[in-house]
Amino acid sequence: MSAVSLLGVKILNNPAKVDASYEFEITFECLEQLQKDLEWKLTYVGSATTNAHDQELDSLLVGPIPVGVNKFVFEADPPDFTRILDNDVLGVTVILLTCSYDGREFVRVGYYVNNEYDSPELNEAPPAKPVIEKIRRNVLAEKPRVTKFAIKWDSEESAPAEFPPDQPEADAVEDDGAAYGAEEAEEEAELLAAAEAAEKEDDAEMAGADDTAGPPTVDITAEEDDDAGSEDLEAESSGSDEEEEEEEEEGGEAEGDEDMDMGEDDAAKAHGSAAHPHHEAGQDTMMVH
Repeated sequence: MSAVSLLGVKILNNPAKVDASYEFEITFECLEQLQKDLEWKLTYVGSATTNAHDQELDSLLVGPIPVGVNKFVFEADPPDFTRILDNDVLGVTVILLTCSYDGREFVRVGYYVNNEYDSPELNEAPPAKPVIEKIRRNVLAEKPRVTKFAIKWDSEESAPAEFPPDQPEADAVEDDGAAYGAEEAEEEAELLAAAEAAEKEDDAEMAGADDTAGPPTVDITAEEDDDAGSEDLEAESSGSDEEEEEEEEEGGEAEGDEDMDMGEDDAAKAHGSAAHPHHEAGQDTMMVH
């Protein structure tokens, strides 16, 4: 629990010229007697991209602080614009009002600040070098951003916990890790049993399929077809041999007969030679098949 609670901040001179001082009316409540002072500080953010141009405008020590509600006015100097880049003078920036106790910050209030010229002509066509005397600031006091931090005050009991608090009632509860382990073991056993049952069913189905299935007819049919083909080829081969013998005998008889007409003999030879190549071509085709 914080020993100091910020109740409100009021900006007394807003809007104002950009080179005028800042005036804050601060109200806070002290809940216990403090041994040290409070340090209030105002910081001007000179650039949105780096903190190298930030300026601490002023700081103030307040104390000793009585218990109860307290109010005071905090006045801070304006920033030094020679330390701020020309491109960052105009536009929106931020001021930070912070309070610390014994070097430990416990509250921060941030405000947006809009800097612009007091004439429309300069705002439409601003000069390359900012004219500080003609720039006004407007602090958006209606929308502050307040951040609080837990710190150690005077007593050790007020220090924020670095570790989770002890829970003796939780230590007395029986450890249920064994129960979780048993449940996991039961689930694994059920899964294994289901997997084994599924494997047995698959084996039974495969066995039934083997019993009902017939012999491999494809291979046998192929062998029978091969045998039949070989028998046909042998038969055709034997038939062709007999035909060749008969043709040789007929040819011999034709050659022995001197009275046979030569024209008929030539026609018979032509007919025999034409039939023989046709038979060999047919035989080659069957062998390929």
